[in-house]
Amino acid sequence: MIENKVNHYGNLCVEMYEILHENAMEDELKFYLSYAKKDSKILEPLCGSGRFLIPFMQLGFDICGVDASKEMLHKLYLKAPNAKVIESDIYEFNSKQKFDYIFIPSGSISLFTDIVYCKKILNKLKQMLSLGGKLVFAVDTILTKNLNNNEYKISASVKTKEGFDLILKNKSFYDERSHVQFYPSIYELYDGDVLLKSEYMDFRIYLYEYGEMDLYLQDIGFSEINAYSSFDKKIAINNNSEIFLYECCI
Repeated sequence: MIENKVNHYGNLCVEMYEILHENAMEDELKFYLSYAKKDSKILEPLCGSGRFLIPFMQLGFDICGVDASKEMLHKLYLKAPNAKVIESDIYEFNSKQKFDYIFIPSGSISLFTDIVYCKKILNKLKQMLSLGGKLVFAVDTILTKNLNNNEYKISASVKTKEGFDLILKNKSFYDERSHVQFYPSIYELYDGDVLLKSEYMDFRIYLYEYGEMDLYLQDIGFSEINAYSSFDKKIAINNNSEIFLYECCI
């Protein structure tokens, strides 16, 4: 199996993520809900701490989540103890059940920086769809690439519920050849001036050109592919968008 460069989410990373991104943005949530039907079997791979999965549950949808992060799933279970969630790498995940709708929001597909591996993941998801089912997901685009920054700078700072200061510092580097944006990151937890804990994360994402993902999806065998540049389903026509949203049918 081809190895993908994996982003590892430690406790401090998950804590900051939960503080900054506990709830989904309204327009993004509405976009993914627009494909859901009450009689559908729904799967959310890479569900994280549940900011999409939990609203789907609350609205009465039959949804299952998959995520490889114990830390993320711990946060999810604290909020929704009855959630149907499986701890698994999506490549290793197997289900006898077919799904009518599979969605991966927030550009998480871009976490698979090895394109061969990414195509294997997309093909696996296609095999899990029922006849007429839809796969909907977002990718980050080349428009979001950052100029190189070789020194760690503070990019976020939050207060934890215990009153500690949680700080994120990162560098950035974009590799033109591989289309990968690198964000070496350090999370630091402080009690006043005292450093309590620090974690390093080698975060990286693949940034897509207009039309690039379309070709991969065609190769995989999706019969109908729509690419949007916004949550109001405006058709993508060029690289002038920070995200591409894909709606794929078999």
